[in-house]
Amino acid sequence: MSLAVISAGFGRTGTMSLKLALEQLGLGPCHHMKEVIENGPVQVPLWNAAVAGKPDFDAIYKGYNAAVDWPTAAFWRELAVAYPDAKIILSTRSAESWYDSISQTILSSVTAPESWPPPAVEWFNMVLKVLHRSLGPDFDKERIIAAFHAQEAAVKAEIPASRLLVHSAKDGWEPLCAFLGVPVPATPYPRTNSKEEFFELMKGADGM
Repeated sequence: MSLAVISAGFGRTGTMSLKLALEQLGLGPCHHMKEVIENGPVQVPLWNAAVAGKPDFDAIYKGYNAAVDWPTAAFWRELAVAYPDAKIILSTRSAESWYDSISQTILSSVTAPESWPPPAVEWFNMVLKVLHRSLGPDFDKERIIAAFHAQEAAVKAEIPASRLLVHSAKDGWEPLCAFLGVPVPATPYPRTNSKEEFFELMKGADGM
């Protein structure tokens, strides 16, 4: 199985909703940080190797047809080359609302090492490396908002328009289905991964 769809959008840009949408459209299984948490002993070493410059994407994405969220978003350039037939989606939202979301969820978790459960320390350290790759050496608000804009500008500049869809959750099914060439479902577009759902998902890291 080879990746058919790759999202270059950062976490907290509707990536969980996009994962569920792609799976509903028959383009799953879709890789997301959720899968890294649930399969940490296999996934974490592979991502550590990728950050160190030795990615094995075939091993990371074995059994997956699509990939969204971090860590995928930190390697969008390499993945676009490794899977030249894959379509690229840039999941997005306003930079300010994205910062509000990430600061209350991901950043509040990874910047508090005293609260990391011992079984999850290796996972948290890997996540920090991935975030630094995407956002830079520190998490100052202005700098990471600049990184957010830089990522979006680079994706739009480097991926041909015929291969790229810029999509926010509020856009719903129609542009996504048109881009992927599949029928529009009769059910509403998924809306999930609130702050409360994020922290519920994070509990999975406790048992790594």
